[in-house]
Amino acid sequence: MLLLGLDPGLRHTGWCVINSIQDKNSWVASGNISPKISLTLSERLKGIHQGLVSIIKEYQPSVAAIEEVFVNMNGQSSLKLGMARGTAITACSINEMPVHEYSPTRVKQSVTGSGRAKKDQVASMVRILLPGCIINSEDESDALAVALCHTVFANSKIYQMNIRK
Repeated sequence: MLLLGLDPGLRHTGWCVINSIQDKNSWVASGNISPKISLTLSERLKGIHQGLVSIIKEYQPSVAAIEEVFVNMNGQSSLKLGMARGTAITACSINEMPVHEYSPTRVKQSVTGSGRAKKDQVASMVRILLPGCIINSEDESDALAVALCHTVFANSKIYQMNIRK
């Protein structure tokens, strides 16, 4: 399956496409959608949507995985992050892609073995698990980690049983 991994954000939405066949994963592409910060909120959300639709049309992934919102002390920041996340989910949904959501702790744990891993540890493991991948930013690395997290759960017997129901 071609899988779209997403790490949403208003400044940078990290994305990746990986190919997952049984237990073998390979990097296809990754990058960032980075609307200019001088744009209005609605224009930035539009840019994220258009960027994702373009990626979906180019690579035609069959499923998406996205990181859940990390709620921080600044409620306004969390709200805006939620808007970027909603835009990403909508872009996938409009294109008939199921979207699976994972908490940051679950993503880190599935990739590194520790739910409290640091960003550099996650990036190091992503490079090991996806040889040849090109990572230019933390957002890209996080999107790759989200995609890898989904492959762990998509290949699990529990996940497979739930799909059949």
